[in-house]
Amino acid sequence: MHVSRLHDPFRRGQLAAAALFCSLGFQYATWAARIPAVKTDLALSTSEVGVLLMAAGVGAAVSFPLVAWLMRRLGSRRLALLSQLCLALLLLALAAAPNYQAALLVMCVDGVLVGCLNVAMNAQGAALEARFARTTMARLHATFSAGSLLAALVASGMTALTGSVAAHFGVAAALLLALGAVARTGLLTEDTAPPAPAPERKKHRRWTVPSALTLWMCCAMVFGTVAEGAMNDWSALYLKDVAGASARLAPLGIAVVSGAMLLARLFADGRRERWGDRRVVLLGSALAATALACALLAGGVLPALIGFAFVGLGVAAVTPCVYAAAARQGSDALTLVAAMGTTGLLAGPPFIGFLADAGGLAWGMAAVAGSAAVVTLCATRIRWEPVPAPAAPAAPVTAPEPPRVP
Repeated sequence: MHVSRLHDPFRRGQLAAAALFCSLGFQYATWAARIPAVKTDLALSTSEVGVLLMAAGVGAAVSFPLVAWLMRRLGSRRLALLSQLCLALLLLALAAAPNYQAALLVMCVDGVLVGCLNVAMNAQGAALEARFARTTMARLHATFSAGSLLAALVASGMTALTGSVAAHFGVAAALLLALGAVARTGLLTEDTAPPAPAPERKKHRRWTVPSALTLWMCCAMVFGTVAEGAMNDWSALYLKDVAGASARLAPLGIAVVSGAMLLARLFADGRRERWGDRRVVLLGSALAATALACALLAGGVLPALIGFAFVGLGVAAVTPCVYAAAARQGSDALTLVAAMGTTGLLAGPPFIGFLADAGGLAWGMAAVAGSAAVVTLCATRIRWEPVPAPAAPAAPVTAPEPPRVP
């Protein structure tokens, strides 16, 4: 008998996890969209804004021990719901920040909470794949991109209605609370079981040196998120200042990268089932590095837009695949890899900016191509587990034929 999507436990879990991914993308893009207004309200200099952005990256980088402890104590479901609620309230705190020091503290806490939600929601996605033997991680990451797009639309509408940051963040917090209510209905209560420890290990040891496999995953995640974040933050400026695009064409850089990434993530789970995660990451990152390098060498607006599109297509599946691989190694490995990913996403774009100041934006974008090439190298060193194959439908149960009466 056909099971409706509403009563399918996999679909319920997928919808609940998607609400978490959408929440993180929405919250991140909401405060990022109002950075100019925060700068004006607090009378900040450009360098102070840079430090404010870095504070979130610092919070994410130092959150690893706390997030690992919370994952063990609370589990991914409770940690996800708690951190998602706190991120909604943190928008109100940022709007009410009376000075620069308070805003720095809020952004640092934001980085910690982003680290918590990032780990918990990816643990939920990995548990869904393991329990139901169906791929979903790439589609879940697509909802992160959709959340960022929704935040941009809400920010545009609220800015047209009112210049108040507090009003905008109040509406955004209400939407985040609604997403949290959706997530509460279907999240899994049990996480993916970590691999069995070796017999000689001490049972109660709280901290271990990360394995070489985990370190390669961390490296892939850092450079993958650097490429992803830097393309979103610097593509428009590259088009305008280096490629010579007009003010009307320059924003197309962000649109091309984001659109290509969203499209690729919607269909990446099918490629994972056919090719496996190793080939998806290897070919995707190599495509991104090669396409961007060729675009930089060719110069001009059209080659840049084509190169940006291939970067979006190539790096889209990198983070979902690495998160899924890390989750199979246990919550500690996932927490460390996620912390490195959040750090790369938040701290990578400012680093590219520092490099651009020193040698020009073309060299900064070349570093993005180099980051994608590093991911290609890391993909050859990671031990990729088989991707869950779709479960075969169960054979219908038929009643035994009654014996014939002579």
